[in-house]
Amino acid sequence: MTAVWMAAGTVPALVYYGVQFLHPRYFILAAFTLTSIVSVLLGTSFGTVSTIGVALMIMARESPVNTHLVAGAIIAGAYVGDRASPMSSSANLIATITSTKLYVNLKNMVITGWLPLLVASIIYLGLSISNPVGVANSTLTTEMPLFFDLSAYVLLPAVVILVLSFLQVEVKLTLLLSIVASLVIGVTLQNYSIFQITNYAVFGFELDETTALASILKGGGIVSMLKVSIVVIISTALAGIIGGTKTLEVIERFLRKARTRSRLFFGTILVGTAAAAFGCTQTIAILLTQQIVQESYQHKKLDKYQLAIDLENTVVVLSPLIPWNIAGLVPATILMTDVGFIPYAFYLYLLPLLCLIKFDRW
Repeated sequence: MTAVWMAAGTVPALVYYGVQFLHPRYFILAAFTLTSIVSVLLGTSFGTVSTIGVALMIMARESPVNTHLVAGAIIAGAYVGDRASPMSSSANLIATITSTKLYVNLKNMVITGWLPLLVASIIYLGLSISNPVGVANSTLTTEMPLFFDLSAYVLLPAVVILVLSFLQVEVKLTLLLSIVASLVIGVTLQNYSIFQITNYAVFGFELDETTALASILKGGGIVSMLKVSIVVIISTALAGIIGGTKTLEVIERFLRKARTRSRLFFGTILVGTAAAAFGCTQTIAILLTQQIVQESYQHKKLDKYQLAIDLENTVVVLSPLIPWNIAGLVPATILMTDVGFIPYAFYLYLLPLLCLIKFDRW
């Protein structure tokens, strides 16, 4: 879907119009907000960082502001949607392994995520005011209209996603209708052939012309997901082996001794962090954590939806904070930064922290 959205001009339009609203005094907050919105629409942290994230970093590098601060805001925003988008692979994976309904999980994610999102936004607002970023690079606003029709019609695929998700239409049908809308727009407005768009859908989108936009607007495609699919298969096997051989039985016994909801959640945080460090990918971390803590939740008579939301509020957002986990390493590499972004990705650790405080008060 990401590649077809690019061909339709949907992603370029989201970047183009988003950049129009940037103000030097609110740049960092805008970076967090824009990436949050785009990630919810795309359902992918890597895709968000590769498009709007790269554009924002290019502009930030023209300013003396600490780029780690901007990168932290971008990556944190990218995982807002990676966690809570109906198109997110991690959200769909957790719904599958916990046998829960995706849209019920999304509702629970909104309930538990609004406060960390608000607090993170307030922090970024304060940092924005004290660290203004002058937007000097106008390449995006000047070149995009040369390569794409950026009329309001190109936003239709995103509108389809928003409306059908709100109506809780089945995700596969939602994706299909959005792709069909993108195909029609790509042919009629962007003058691509059906063959070209099909090629982009399989191998990923790229601009044929030599332009600075070529390094920003590229990627997606079925082929790019093959490695991820292989990781999921291997991760599933690894989690099954560990669970079947009781390799981590000691940790499971420790979790079963947790007397309160807050201690069980704290244990899930510890397991999720260890799994993210050991597994090096978000997928392996999710599967391992679910395998280890599942019996403890059943022992405490907590339903599968509580397990699902706890996984979303721990391992999903903690994985990018592990320096060698690809959930954080790949976005940092794309943004041409390093682990220095971690202290500034406030949303990622505010979410489990505030949830833990809430459980402790209960």
